Amino acid sequence: MADFNTIARPYAQAAFKLAREKNALAAWSDQLGALAAVVRDVQMQAILASPRLSPNQQRDLMLDLCGEYLDEGGKNFVALLAENRRLIALPDVAAQYEALRAAEEGTLQARLISAKPVDDALRDAVAEALGKRLKRKVSLQPEVDEALLGGAVIRAGDLVIDGSVRGRLNRLTTNLNR
Repeated sequence: MADFNTIARPYAQAAFKLAREKNALAAWSDQLGALAAVVRDVQMQAILASPRLSPNQQRDLMLDLCGEYLDEGGKNFVALLAENRRLIALPDVAAQYEALRAAEEGTLQARLISAKPVDDALRDAVAEALGKRLKRKVSLQPEVDEALLGGAVIRAGDLVIDGSVRGRLNRLTTNLNR
């Protein structure tokens, strides 16, 4: 899927501002998540990129698919995006909205990528240590990557902590080559 970050930014900011004013950050997360999931479908992307559908037809299609998950503000948001032919940018709008929400709430979503499944106690300990380091509440999503030889990699926004065996070997090789 194309990168619509620049296009999505003002829409994400507007949605966030409206959600904060209405004290509905979680509700808007749910709405944008549902809309983004629909737009991520390859067939839907082709439909939304087609010049054959008018903005009103695009709006009606999205409301038919997601209307039950949207409040009045969400429906108006879909209409605005359709009018400007920006529905295709919804996954990026949702991602940027979530980043704004996390910053507002002082939370951070991070991924813990390991060679084998991590138990809950270790995941909680890593989340707590990372939270102290970053001074935020961290929610860790565990992932398994069997390509890792051992260890783990933590990705939290722009921060990457590579404690994998491969990462250690790469650092050792770099140091030996100096």
